[in-house]
Amino acid sequence: MSERDVFEYALLRVVPRAERGECFNAGVLVYCRARSFVAARTHLDEGKLLALDPGADVAGVRAALRAVEGVCAGGNAAGQAAGDDAGRRFRWLIAPRSTVVRPGHVHTGLTADPQAETERLLRLLVR
Repeated sequence: MSERDVFEYALLRVVPRAERGECFNAGVLVYCRARSFVAARTHLDEGKLLALDPGADVAGVRAALRAVEGVCAGGNAAGQAAGDDAGRRFRWLIAPRSTVVRPGHVHTGLTADPQAETERLLRLLVR
């Protein structure tokens, strides 16, 4: 059996109209300190978004989700967070915020492959 490490994850939720309290999952953030790994995978269901808010800014929500993926990827795509380590980028992304795209609660688990875990969680909890 391969060695498993602790990882943390949070869902990315889309809240098109905060006053209604409705949301749906549109991505997952995964962080594994032991492997200096952080990644985000997203999937926007436009039908759900427009069902909750027919006037929603679909392009804006897509851009916000891509920005989260960029911060996780690091480098130029991370903007001001480019020089931060994986843990700091994850913590910044899971901080509570009042935007259309919001992080959910942080959960933990064990994994031998954080990248595969990211894909598994996306399939299980988002798609």
